[in-house]
Amino acid sequence: VQLQASGGGLVQPGGFLRLSCAASGTVVSTNFVAWYRQAPGNQREFVAQVSSGGATGYADSVKGRFTISRDNPKNTVYLQMGSLQPEDTAIYYCRIMVRGRYYWGQGTLVTVSS
Repeated sequence: VQLQASGGGLVQPGGFLRLSCAASGTVVSTNFVAWYRQAPGNQREFVAQVSSGGATGYADSVKGRFTISRDNPKNTVYLQMGSLQPEDTAIYYCRIMVRGRYYWGQGTLVTVSS
């Protein structure tokens, strides 16, 4: 199982960015996929998740600004981020649970700065 996260970059406050998490070796539509982030000096924290049934959940800090979605034919999970703020700056990781085991992607850096 491998996850390839991409889409990070530099964006101004108030801007938008879409992250992608492409999976191989498994199928995202039948597994639990989540996004986490880790800012410098901080612990990794939960951002959003989508279940195999399509139910979604969000951290309070991103609720209403971020949207997690899934493209089954592309075997990819997305994180659409809006109204970005400097405190959203972090490395963003996707994680999938397959048969009780977690797999992490390599992370993609998001920097929100003017």
